[in-house]
Amino acid sequence: MNLRSVDLNLLVIFDALMRERHVTRAALRIPMSQPAMSNALARLRHVFRDELFIRSGGTMEPTPRAIELGDSVRQILRQTERLMSSDVNFEPATAQREFTARMSDLVGCLVLPQILSAIAESAPGITLDILHMSPERTIKALESDELDFGLSMQLQHASTIRRQPLFMDRMVCVMRADHPLAGGKLTMKRFLDAEHLRVAMSPTDIRFVDNVLADQGFARKVVAKVPHWLLIPPILQESHLIAVISGKLAARFSSESIAVRPLPFPSEPFSWDIYWHRRNDNSTSHKWMRELVVEVCSAI
Repeated sequence: MNLRSVDLNLLVIFDALMRERHVTRAALRIPMSQPAMSNALARLRHVFRDELFIRSGGTMEPTPRAIELGDSVRQILRQTERLMSSDVNFEPATAQREFTARMSDLVGCLVLPQILSAIAESAPGITLDILHMSPERTIKALESDELDFGLSMQLQHASTIRRQPLFMDRMVCVMRADHPLAGGKLTMKRFLDAEHLRVAMSPTDIRFVDNVLADQGFARKVVAKVPHWLLIPPILQESHLIAVISGKLAARFSSESIAVRPLPFPSEPFSWDIYWHRRNDNSTSHKWMRELVVEVCSAI
């Protein structure tokens, strides 16, 4: 294929379709008219010799070929943006750029509203693309330049990845307010006899509580696992289950319907951290964003 005959703007359109899965919304994102977007999709199909996106109900679902192309196209666009932008002269008030970040729904619930508010106030042209991925995938994405930064609890990482603590947290036990364990002291026996709900983002996710119990020869009765932290409160309200979650998150949901209790065994506090690749150590825009995140999190 002769690259001079290919309109590289088609990659921007492809990325918009991958993100939105909808022709009209992708057109608004660019922005361009819907007929122009449909025409561009036809050209993309010709270039890649694949349907790329197939209409399914109200969305456009990517084909296996489109999924294969997705990460590579996004990385090309990020590298092109870096080449074309003047990072040395970065001015938050006038800058136009997007940061790609990873965070779970837990830490997003705690800090994302404040981060977005701070950005809107000082840098209205800055946008965030928040991705949900496993802790292991986060490190790989930082290495491959798919992410600008990630917010997570203590990840194993290579020397190429930088880390800065943001705020401290501690695990607590939560249950519905009228649960039998909500009254009186939560002993180890009562904790172990209960049936538990647990978050599991991946088979190798960090399990602070399970590791502590295993060291003492104990194990929880985990009867259900969910992929997102924010699913826990509504499930607890309608069940006999208990769960162990972040104390910071529990404080957001502590109410007449959810009871919060200390764990019946010593549990070390842990930090929520920001991670980035060392290639961005001296990037003016990256340093600005990291400092904004650190400042916001200092009040959590």
